[in-house]
Amino acid sequence: MNLLFEESGDFKAGSIMTQQGESYQVEMASGKRTKVKSKDALLQFASPSPQELLQQAQAIADEVDLDFLWEVAGEEEFGFSELAAEYFGHAPLPPEAAGLLLRLHTAPVYFYKKGRGRYKAAPQASLQAALAGLEKKKLQLAAQAAYVEELKANKLPEAFKPIALQLLFKPDKNGIEFKALDAAAKELQTTPQRLMLAAGGVASPKELHYTKFLYEYFPRGTGFPAIAIPPATTDLPTAEVQAFSIDDVTTTEIDDALSVTRTADGKLRVGIHIAAPGLAIKRDDAIDAIARARMSTVYMPGEKITMLPDDLVAAYTLDAGAARPALSLYATLDPSSWEVLATETRAELVPIAANLRHNDLDELVTEEALAANTGDYLHKEEIGLLWQWVQLLEQGRMAKRESFGLRPEQNNRVDFNFYVEDDVVSIVRRKRGAPLDKIVAELMIFANSTWGKLMADHGVPGIYRAQGGGAGGWAAKMQVRMVTHAAPHQGLGVDQYAWSTSPLRRYTDLVNQWQILACIEHGVTAPLVAPFKPRDADLFAIVSGFDAAYSGYADFQSTMERYWCLRWLAQKDARQVDAVVLKDEILRLAEIPLVLRMPGLPTLARGLQVRLDLLRWDEVDLTVEARLLEVPAAAAQALDVDLGDEDEELLEGMAADAADEGEPAAAADAPAAAVADAAEDGENRAADAAQ
Repeated sequence: MNLLFEESGDFKAGSIMTQQGESYQVEMASGKRTKVKSKDALLQFASPSPQELLQQAQAIADEVDLDFLWEVAGEEEFGFSELAAEYFGHAPLPPEAAGLLLRLHTAPVYFYKKGRGRYKAAPQASLQAALAGLEKKKLQLAAQAAYVEELKANKLPEAFKPIALQLLFKPDKNGIEFKALDAAAKELQTTPQRLMLAAGGVASPKELHYTKFLYEYFPRGTGFPAIAIPPATTDLPTAEVQAFSIDDVTTTEIDDALSVTRTADGKLRVGIHIAAPGLAIKRDDAIDAIARARMSTVYMPGEKITMLPDDLVAAYTLDAGAARPALSLYATLDPSSWEVLATETRAELVPIAANLRHNDLDELVTEEALAANTGDYLHKEEIGLLWQWVQLLEQGRMAKRESFGLRPEQNNRVDFNFYVEDDVVSIVRRKRGAPLDKIVAELMIFANSTWGKLMADHGVPGIYRAQGGGAGGWAAKMQVRMVTHAAPHQGLGVDQYAWSTSPLRRYTDLVNQWQILACIEHGVTAPLVAPFKPRDADLFAIVSGFDAAYSGYADFQSTMERYWCLRWLAQKDARQVDAVVLKDEILRLAEIPLVLRMPGLPTLARGLQVRLDLLRWDEVDLTVEARLLEVPAAAAQALDVDLGDEDEELLEGMAADAADEGEPAAAADAPAAAVADAAEDGENRAADAAQ
């Protein structure tokens, strides 16, 4: 006798060897023996053989008409053998009963399983809905297969066009479009990004990088909602100065301007004038919500995403030709010693006489020209006086910096400004520390330090940049961190440092401007009325949010600068290039700020210039492959390719990474943080160039 039984959801058949109580000992065709409980036994039969039964049952099952079977079944629960008798019109033979069982089991849409060998026909409404679902799925699978074929032929399916970028960065992974893209990419052994580029779903690698950033940081788009822009404040006293700004030619958010006047007693009065949107924007209003959500203007070569709406920027930027609302810091100086005799902060309207541009003046305003008093340009006298003072300011900072145990700053850093027009990039070298750079940077440091002390003296919290004195190794101690109380910034050589000079483009500066305005308006009662009170938890939340956003924006700017460096290589068809050894396997090209790693590079002196053969580069993953072509005999090269602070900061980051991995860096290789923050507060020259 033979037995048909169910085991783990499958139907099996074998010969009964023995039966004991509620179980059978069954031998399978393979010779394997298994124990089958009575509740799992479905059908006993003498013939055909177990193997033949399953073969014949499957053939019968394939021929069963499901729709007719469902009609025959009725509404009540039934056993498979009962339905087989009705369906075949006679007592079913073993293969017929088994065949019907197989068909019932493989049609869960038509028949619900109620127990071993027992089923119930699905209600008509449920059946129709299920069949419609199956048909829909069938059509979807057919469409998905068609999409795969189109993508493999580098053709973008019509349905993909409105959602192409979404499929890459925020896909519905259950959608057939994503499944088709993923399947096609796997079949072609490529990535979805490269496949989408090849099919035309993404216009260029540039759009790929840009859109990826937008999906992460600006999921609702970069536009501003329609809100009322408060008019520029006019009920302020007008300053008796003629101020001027110094910026890159592409800068539109002009945050700072300078002035120099002589007083009746022969003293000099230097004014540092900062755009004052804090007079119009109030904490928790609609514009504040926008600024806080963005935290900063985002810079990239050729483009930017502003923190504030264009209309508000236009009302408060320090454009020439009118008196603009500003928060002014005046320093009264003794020109015989350049000693700061007094400082004063006030909110006022500042007449802006000129917007000077680096691109026009850098070649005229050199150290040599200033020393010889040569050249002809606007505000020449004021610039000459400021140059004398800022050199002493820098010396004072350096002395303070050295008192913290740090090395002097290096002034041989080379900056690279990016200019993009019609997708053609120009990368222009300019040495940081040029007089105009230094004037703005030193005066912004002076303002941020002075205003930081003002807030601390009034007991008003602010957002400070601090460096040094932390826990951990050297790299950890020297990491710049943001705090809400006055603390030294050892790298800059100041006792406190509060970002306050870029309120049009950094939210921290806008917050500090509110606090400074409270100090000058309310004096000793400022802690009671300032927008942020001492120990305000929201201020800590702003610090945390700003850190995260600013770091992400900086990474994106680096990504886009690297992309444009590769575009520059393509434009120039650069194959053999000079590079500077930064450290070990890390090099930077001499003409552009492109850093690359060359595993296996022989040990070379830092600062050595070598010749490279560029084999290939990739604008999608931003990689470069190169080989060493030539190493000069001399270990020293021209000064214009010496390591500057930018490269030192890069190496400092590597040292910190190594320390995290248990690989301490030698003290001699661990450079002190240099003028990074000065650069940021000297109106972020690299960022300005990116505008």
